[in-house]
Amino acid sequence: MPETCPHHRPREFAARLRPRPDSTPLARLLLRAYLAGMPQGERYADIAELLLGELFANAVQHSDAPPDRLVEVRFALIAGRLRVEVHDAGSGRPTPRAASTDDERGRGLFLVDELAERWGCCPRAGGVGKFVWALVGPAPGFADPAVAPARSAVSV
Repeated sequence: MPETCPHHRPREFAARLRPRPDSTPLARLLLRAYLAGMPQGERYADIAELLLGELFANAVQHSDAPPDRLVEVRFALIAGRLRVEVHDAGSGRPTPRAASTDDERGRGLFLVDELAERWGCCPRAGGVGKFVWALVGPAPGFADPAVAPARSAVSV
């Protein structure tokens, strides 16, 4: 059996969950655990959890998939950005809508649109269902090591 390096951290993660509202907190917990294992993962956590919760809830509430089909979540850190995906077997596409001030629902995709660097919807491989993805940059206040200026040495 090959020995694993104790410092190796997976760069991608995927899990399948039941399409129920009470699976949304579990999806967020999995994301928190994934980010906790990544160097500087905390710089994505707040926005990513919010967006994942919205995308997962949409997949559960609005999907026309049979109830026995699972919803898959995927996370990957790519080039300093966190990619969050939610896959479901439904045929519908997410469409942002204007919510009135009295509406208690209907603002999830507005939040995704405002907080994600980019987001979109693509058909799944094999032609069954779709996945919705969002790219999350580091939260303001966290330095991005890829673009951080070099510090000069100061002698005293």
